[in-house]
Amino acid sequence: MVVVFLAEGFEEIEALAVVDILRRAELNVKTVGIGGHTIRGSHGILVTADVEDVNITDDGLQAVVLPGGMPGTLNLEKSPVVQHFIDVAVARDLPICAICAAPLILGHRGLLSGREAVCYPGFEQELKGAKIVLEGVAQDGRYITAKGAGVALEFAFRIVEKLVSAQQAQSIRESMQC
Repeated sequence: MVVVFLAEGFEEIEALAVVDILRRAELNVKTVGIGGHTIRGSHGILVTADVEDVNITDDGLQAVVLPGGMPGTLNLEKSPVVQHFIDVAVARDLPICAICAAPLILGHRGLLSGREAVCYPGFEQELKGAKIVLEGVAQDGRYITAKGAGVALEFAFRIVEKLVSAQQAQSIRESMQC
């Protein structure tokens, strides 16, 4: 199961484009609402999560996805459930994927130290010890980070490559006319 966490103020494109592409890859994706079932994005769009944070377990976890947006990123970082899932992913050596401002959550925990990473411009200092790169999407081992909404599709395709295959990602790109 791939969990995509949604907290009040999340960036809609960064979450929903990723969910769409991962489901096209036939991955088991669960959107998880932090603090409720219906979550308002940073542009006022209401999204109904598959499950509330109080009802999710880490059984069968394959990857963690953290959309950015403000104050969504800060709300994710404050969540004990999100922190628990990051801990589990680290312990199980699973992919952890963060876009826009959300890589700061990983940076604050020291998880990006010595790794190539990218984030929304202006948050680089929050990625403690990371090697900041200029690409829209960076992958270093199990960590996939991205700049923001404009690279949300590429971010999602990189996750598909990691979890399924490069061929599956390419097939979806072609079917979507990317």
